[in-house]
Amino acid sequence: MRDLANTTIAAFKAIPDDLIAYIARISVGTVFFRSGLLKLEGWADGNTLTLFREEYRLPLIPPEIAAYMATAAELTLPLLLFAGLLTRFAAAALLVMTLVIEIFVYPNAFDTHGVWAVCLLFLMKYGAGALSLDNALGRYWSSPGEHRMS
Repeated sequence: MRDLANTTIAAFKAIPDDLIAYIARISVGTVFFRSGLLKLEGWADGNTLTLFREEYRLPLIPPEIAAYMATAAELTLPLLLFAGLLTRFAAAALLVMTLVIEIFVYPNAFDTHGVWAVCLLFLMKYGAGALSLDNALGRYWSSPGEHRMS
C-alpha cells in the first residue's frame, strides 16, 4: 500500500509545470474573455451600462468608466494570457479585477474567485511556461548562460 501511495505521489509530482501553466492561462483567460464578449454584446441594448449602474455599483468609479474599463480589460488581458505574452502582468491585472469583484460586487462568490485567484497567482509566480511568447522572448533577451523562466 505504501509503494502504491509513493508511486502515485511521484506521478503527481511529475506533472509538468508547463502543462499546469498552459491550462491555467487558457481556463482563466476563457472565463474573462467570455465575460468581455457578453459585455460587448450588451453595449447595443444598454444592458452593460445598466449592469454597472444597478448591480455592480463600484465605489469611486462612475459606472460608465467602470463598464469601459472592465470590458476593455476582459477583451485584452485574456488575449495576452492565451499568447503567453506579458503573462505575469496580465495575471496581476486580472487578479486585481478578481479582488474588486469579490470585495465589491459578489462577496459571497469566494469559491469561484478563489479558483481564479489560484490560477492567476500560479501564473504570476511561475510565468507562462514553455509554450508561450514570454518564453520565446525570454530566450532572446536573456544574456548568454543566463537561464530565464518565463
